[in-house]
Parts: sequence; structure tokens; C-alpha cells
Amino acid sequence: MIGLSSFILGSPMTDDLTKHFPAVAELGYGLVEIAYQNPELVHAPLIKRAAEEVGLKLAVAGDFTGGRNISSGSPAQRRDALAYLAECIEFAAALGAKVVAGPMYSAVGLAQPASPSERLRQWDHAVQGLKSAAARGDALGIALAVEPLNRFESDLVNTVDQALRMCAEVGASNVGVALDTFHMNIEEESLTGAIIAAAGKILSFQASENTRGTPGAGHIPWDQVLTALARSGYTGAVIVEAFKTDDDPALAGTLSLWRPVFGSPRQLQRDAIDFLSARWGAGTSAGVPAPAPSDKPIGRT
Repeated sequence: MIGLSSFILGSPMTDDLTKHFPAVAELGYGLVEIAYQNPELVHAPLIKRAAEEVGLKLAVAGDFTGGRNISSGSPAQRRDALAYLAECIEFAAALGAKVVAGPMYSAVGLAQPASPSERLRQWDHAVQGLKSAAARGDALGIALAVEPLNRFESDLVNTVDQALRMCAEVGASNVGVALDTFHMNIEEESLTGAIIAAAGKILSFQASENTRGTPGAGHIPWDQVLTALARSGYTGAVIVEAFKTDDDPALAGTLSLWRPVFGSPRQLQRDAIDFLSARWGAGTSAGVPAPAPSDKPIGRT
């Protein structure tokens, strides 16, 4: 199945953006990942009904900007961030979704030096917060997918290996990883090696080109990536992530998107599904070439 991030429909996500769902389904997408940015602008019953009418499944991506930071040194900020994460979980349950994904261990945009002891405190706060959130998710049948971000957007979890270590310390069966090829392209020594290392823990997968433009238009080695993903045992949606920022300058700033990286959002949706559906269907990648032997797995630390 190929999915689509609501970020390409508009930002912030609102009930009104469900007007695009019929066209999204007509193109052949099977899922929309709803970016839960402003809880006041989205209502689960309306979004769920709009998706059901056209046969779309739903997932949720948390928006961990601003003060939504469970690793903060401020107890009040940690409480607020954890309350928001609980809202994400409850929103997902109300939608009939199964996964909440995102960099839920910190706030996006925090990228600064810290002493080893301070970094350890941040890490421990994140682990304890995720333990609490995982318990809430388990009660509602929701899994949490921890997404590593590149070094320019996060200073806490940048690699798949770090995300797996955090999941192991949380120790909850409903906590795994969300992989995003844009971030992996910057941080991983081997895209395919990182995917295979995460086998059995991948709960969400975002297909994002190295430019954050149309998948297939850049240099991500998609055949190798999707072969590794199939070999990892992942059978979920490959979610196209790109960003329509013309109505959301703050989002453009967060992402450092200063120039157009694709044509129209509709054309991106069409080109992306044409490209990816030929390489990923029903959780398989039959006929896709194997990864090159020189693409070695990442080391574990």
C-alpha cells in the first residue's frame, strides 16, 4: 500500500482538507497520515467518516515543535508534552488508526551542544516519558513509532541505531521505529543496512526524496531501499512525505525549505504513486534488484 502525508495537502491540517480525500483515493493511495498539528482544527469523527467514504485508512504523525518536549529539563514542559502525546494517541484511536509516529522524544529544532551528563538526563526523561505514553497506547491499541531526525533538526536521536536503543530501554512491545528516507540519507552509513537492522521494529515508513521533493526525482536508491524494506518483513504502507508550505511560513522555516522542490502538489502525488507503486505493492517488492554488495550494514554501538 502507498500512503500520503497530509502535509502535501496543506498545513496545518484541518477538517476542510478532507475535501482532497476523494482525489487522493482516486490516484490509488490507500492511507493518509494525518499531521496532528493543532488539535482545535481537526475532529476525529469528521476525518474518519471522510476517509471511510472513499476507502482510505488513516495513521497519525505527531507535531513535536515548540514546547512539546518530553526530554526537557522543565518538569512543566515535560508534563505538557506528555499530555499532547496522550492526545495524539487518543486522536489515533478515535480515527481507527493503529500508529502514532514522529520524533516524540524531543522537540523538533533542538540542535545544540550538551554535556554528556545533560544529554543522559535528556535521554532518561525521554525514555520515562515514552514508557508512560506506551502504557496509554497499549490500553487503546495504539503503537508508537519513534522517528530519528537528522542532526540539523534534533540533537538527541539521529540514527536508526539510536532509535532502536531508545525502544529497547522503553521496553514496551508497542514501541518501534518510524523510518524516513530524507533523514536516513543524511545520517546513515548505509540506507539498506539501517533498514535491515530495524527488522521487526519498523512501524511506519516515509518515502521522502533527498530534496524533500518527488520520490524518484532525486538520488535516493529506491530499488535497494524498498528491497531491504521487504526483506525486513515490513508489510505496512510506504507513505509519501512532502510539504506544501505556501500557507505555513513557520513550517517552511522549521524545515528550511527556501525554494520550490516540486511542481504542483497534485503532480507530485501523481508522479510519486506512479513511481512507488511499480516498486512496492501489498508489502512486497518482487522484481526489485537486490542491494549492491558494497552497501554495507551500519555498525552497532
